[in-house]
Amino acid sequence: MLRRWLLSLTSVALLMLMALPVMAADTIKIAYIDPLSGAFAGVGDAGLKHFQYNAELINAKGGVLGGTKLEIVPFDNKTSAQDSLIQLKNVIDQGIRIITQGNGSNVAGALIEAVNKHNERNPGDEIIYLNYAAVTPAFTNEQCSFWHFRFDAHVDMKIAAITDYIKEQKKVKKVYLINMDYVFGHSVSDASKAMLKEKRPDIQIVGDTFTPMGKVKDFSPYVAQIKASGADTIITGNWGADMSLLVKAAKDAGLKAQFHTFYGGGLGAPKAIGAAGIGILNHVTEWHINLNHEEKNKQDEEFFLGYQAKYSGGGEVPYYYGRIRTQMQMLAAAIDKAGSADAKAIALALEGMEHETPYGTVTMRAEDHQLIQPLYISVYAKAGTDKVKYDAENSGVGFSTVKRIEAAATAMPTTCKMARPSK
Repeated sequence: MLRRWLLSLTSVALLMLMALPVMAADTIKIAYIDPLSGAFAGVGDAGLKHFQYNAELINAKGGVLGGTKLEIVPFDNKTSAQDSLIQLKNVIDQGIRIITQGNGSNVAGALIEAVNKHNERNPGDEIIYLNYAAVTPAFTNEQCSFWHFRFDAHVDMKIAAITDYIKEQKKVKKVYLINMDYVFGHSVSDASKAMLKEKRPDIQIVGDTFTPMGKVKDFSPYVAQIKASGADTIITGNWGADMSLLVKAAKDAGLKAQFHTFYGGGLGAPKAIGAAGIGILNHVTEWHINLNHEEKNKQDEEFFLGYQAKYSGGGEVPYYYGRIRTQMQMLAAAIDKAGSADAKAIALALEGMEHETPYGTVTMRAEDHQLIQPLYISVYAKAGTDKVKYDAENSGVGFSTVKRIEAAATAMPTTCKMARPSK
C-alpha cells in the first residue's frame, strides 16, 4: 500500500515537473538584433520602439495561445555581422527561438547562414528569422531559406516601382546613383542601371558612387560631384545617418535635383531637409504617416496617434515602419494557427498566409518567403494641406502619395530552390 502510494506521489510530481515549462511560458520572447549603439543607434532604437508598441497592442487584446504575452528582447549588434553572431549565441543560450533583424544586409546574410547551421545541427530546437528591412534580393532568391521570412519589399521590387514612375517623367534625362558600399548598395546600383536601360534607354547614368557605410560625416564633396554631373535625378538606397547627412548636404548646396529614395522618410531625413524637399524628395514605402488621412482610415489613424503619444518623443521620431505592424500581426496569427511557439510550426503556418492590412491584402509567398504587398511612392509636401495632415519629425513637411503600386504588380520572379526540413 505504501509502495503504491509512493509510486503515485512520484508520478504526480513528475507530471508537475513536466508541466512547469508550459506553466512558466507566460511570455513568448522575440529577440530584436539591431544597432543600439554606434552610427545607426537612432535607427535601431526607433525600430525597437515599433516592435514594443505592436507587442503591447497584441498583448492588450489577449496575446496569443489564449493569454500568452509577446515580449521583445533587445540585443545590440552595432550593425556588425560579427557582433550579430555573438548576440545570436546569447539568444540561443537564453532559450529564445524567434529572432528579428532589419538594418544591414551584411548582418542578414550572416544570420541566415548561422540560423541554417544551427537548425541543421539541432533538429527540434530550431530558430525562425523574421527580416523586416534587409532587402538584398538574394535572400529570397539564391540564398533563400525555409527559416527566413522577409516582410519588406526587396531592392528589385522597390527599384521596379521607382523606375516605372521615372519612365513616365519625360523631364528626367540624367540620373546619378549614390549608395553605401556594401552588398545592399551595390544591389540598388545594379538594379537601377538594368531597369533604367530597359525602360528609358535615353537616360544617361552620369554617376555611380559608393560611400563607406556609416563613415562619412560630410557629404558635401559628393554633392559637389552630383552638381557637376548635371544630374536632374538621384537614386539612393542610403539609410540612417548616411541618408540624413546626404540630404542635408544637398540642401546646403542648393541642389534642386529630384531624389528617389528608399529611406528619404527615415530617421533624421525630414528634419535635415525640411521645406527644401517639397516636391523634390520621393521615397518608396509600404506605408507613410498621411495614408490614414488620405484614405480616411480612422483605425489606422488611432494606431498612428497611439504610437505618437507614447513613443515618438513629442513627434521627433514618428511611426515609420508599416511592415513591423504587419509582421507582428502575422506572427501572432501564425503562433495561434500552429498552436505553439515552435519555430518549424510557425514557419509552416506563415507560408502562403494572407493577411488583411488597413490598405489591402498581403501574402507571404510560400515558394520564397517574400511578402507581397502594395507599395507607395510619396513626395515631401507642406504639412497642413488637404492631403498632408501630419508632418514628420516636427519639420513642417509630411508625405503625399503620388503613386500606389498594387500588391500583384510588385511581385517579381524568384529563383529560390528552397531546401525544406524533413517532416
